[in-house]
Amino acid sequence: MIQRITGNNLKKLEPLFADWEETMIWSTLQNCMGQAWADSAKSPQSAQILNADFCFFGGEPNEELVKNRQGHDFIIMTPPDDHWAALIEAVYSEKCRKVTRYAIKKEKNVFDRKKLQSLTALPGREYSLQLIDEKAYQEVRKESWSRDFCSQFRDWGNFQQRGVGAVARCGKTIVAGASSYIVYKSGIEIEVDTKKEYRQKGLATACSARLILECLDRGLYPSWDAQNTMSVGLAEKLGYHFNHEYIAYEVYAQE
Repeated sequence: MIQRITGNNLKKLEPLFADWEETMIWSTLQNCMGQAWADSAKSPQSAQILNADFCFFGGEPNEELVKNRQGHDFIIMTPPDDHWAALIEAVYSEKCRKVTRYAIKKEKNVFDRKKLQSLTALPGREYSLQLIDEKAYQEVRKESWSRDFCSQFRDWGNFQQRGVGAVARCGKTIVAGASSYIVYKSGIEIEVDTKKEYRQKGLATACSARLILECLDRGLYPSWDAQNTMSVGLAEKLGYHFNHEYIAYEVYAQE
């Protein structure tokens, strides 16, 4: 029987995830965000990290852990090897979709502040750029396209203390943003999006550049993981370097 792992027992899971360079795993093992599960608290052989809409596995493949979604209607499961991948496919069959994602290198001291500052330029006077304040926090939570900018923080106070983000407005309306999807002790994982009708205007670039500059000022590392090649291109424009492709599974609600 699997059990949730908390407190000092989280350290016992570290060897099972030693090969991962993944901020969402670090976030949970550092007791910042998310949940950890394993087949044993005393001597774990199989483990699972659930953080936001993502899930990671370590150790020996375990069907009970693969079935453990904690109520998520949608979750992205990332297997560490072919054995875990085969188990995910066996458990979820047509309820999962195999996708390719793109890991971006985590390199400190690669960012050019002058270049980033130039990338914060906006396409016209009707646009403005700002860090997320309480008003913006409440606004982004009201729309589905922007909700994930702050969705993992329980309230404004929690985001103000731990999170950071930037949004672009057209007039008074928020139309793009980049923010801390999750946090870990020395950095954040970036979430970036633009409202559909405002895309291809450089707004995601401007928001991302502003967020990265703010992270550098705060001594935080702005980690980036790409869903598609367009996201890879934006990351490289900002100063990141592509690392490698990896396989994940988008798992949908069971009937």
